[in-house]
Amino acid sequence: MHLQLITLQGVRVDQKIYELIAPTADGEIAIFPGHEPLVTLAIPGALAVRHEKADRDEQLEYFAISGGVVEVNPNAIRVLVDEADHGDDIVEAESRAALERALQMRDEAKDSIELDQARQLVDRHMVRLRVADLRRRQRR
Repeated sequence: MHLQLITLQGVRVDQKIYELIAPTADGEIAIFPGHEPLVTLAIPGALAVRHEKADRDEQLEYFAISGGVVEVNPNAIRVLVDEADHGDDIVEAESRAALERALQMRDEAKDSIELDQARQLVDRHMVRLRVADLRRRQRR
């Protein structure tokens, strides 16, 4: 099956895969070749890609994604999101510091707009830290 992961900056992934695990509003879903057609909302979370059927869980490729849309056809998946950071590109210490700043922004928000912006940043950096943790565990 073919995966396209598309962000506001362009195409991040455009290749053949075996399985995609995606965070959706209804929970995580696993998508395999021949999946029924589906369009669903993606929520911020870890997107996991299994390239070959025989790949072990330790070989999954991870992306920290923002919310968006997942479109599934029997032979193709298109994931449209604002951001998708590859697990290898996330620097855990930087994300941890950014999360602390976002939490401080949330606590000091003066109105609903500032609070919403801070919550989005908190979600983003929590997801990035989760993906960084998954990558660290794979390397052990």
